[in-house]
Amino acid sequence: MNKPIIAVVGATGAQGGGLVRSILSDADRKFAVRAISRKPDSPVARELASLGAEVVFGDLDEPASLERAFAGAHGLYAVTNFWEHFSPEREYAQAENIAHAAGHTEVSHVIWSTLEDTRERVPLHDARMATLMQRYKVPHFDAKGEADALFRTLPTTFLRTSFYWDNLIHFGLGPRRDADGALSFLLPMGDRKLPGIAAGDIGACAFGIFKRGPRFIGQTLGIAGEHLTGEAMSAQLSVVLGEPVRHVSMPHAVYAQLGFPGAEDLANMFQYKCDFNAEFCAQRPVALSRELHPGLLSFSQWLASHRDRLQASLTGDL
Repeated sequence: MNKPIIAVVGATGAQGGGLVRSILSDADRKFAVRAISRKPDSPVARELASLGAEVVFGDLDEPASLERAFAGAHGLYAVTNFWEHFSPEREYAQAENIAHAAGHTEVSHVIWSTLEDTRERVPLHDARMATLMQRYKVPHFDAKGEADALFRTLPTTFLRTSFYWDNLIHFGLGPRRDADGALSFLLPMGDRKLPGIAAGDIGACAFGIFKRGPRFIGQTLGIAGEHLTGEAMSAQLSVVLGEPVRHVSMPHAVYAQLGFPGAEDLANMFQYKCDFNAEFCAQRPVALSRELHPGLLSFSQWLASHRDRLQASLTGDL
């Protein structure tokens, strides 16, 4: 008997890849998986095919390709990547393409990887936070949150993710050496807690949602592996790196001027997480995340499994 197919957008990325691998490693083999990629001949896509995934072409900027890729699928995992192009308008348009294709192909369960529209709490006229690109407060949040409306008429679970701990390696946000050679970890959260998660666990949590059938359709769920202050993260980084790591915070307006691509966006993001910390954390309960994925990693477990890459990131040897 044919198994229900889960179609996964962004299958070669962190979130989608985690879901594909979770489906393929499931002992019950309840679902088949269709990995959707713009580059189905890439090394990562070929690896997924060798593990048992059906790999097909799909481009978020080409609606017809998405309809072909979603055809016959029971479930759909939908994710967009703002950091690939830094355009909230393009991200919204891609979400619109996904939603329209899902509607036309009558997918039974969509999981839309989303974030808060920060303008609901901080309107554009609110001077507490700088307005960016004329229309946004936190562009990479707001475009996703605005796109939620596109999925309201579909059988959708709205999955709010958390800060990837993998950003410490791949996004340049990990510890750095000061001029005196000491390690410091810049996280402009003051004494507030930051919900974080191993990127691969996002897909595993999504698999837990799919396994529960329609239970979470129409609901918004947030996930996190742990909620930690910068001091607590620095203490654990000190253990795994074998030398002291000092937590450094700074005013968000200063962080915005650091000059790297996306600095203003991230400064506003960290301010939002500080200003609405209790609500932001409450919407990402670790207990529910662990219910969805019993193998959920803590920060210390993630650090232990990434020790070598963290060390390499300090010397630029990645």
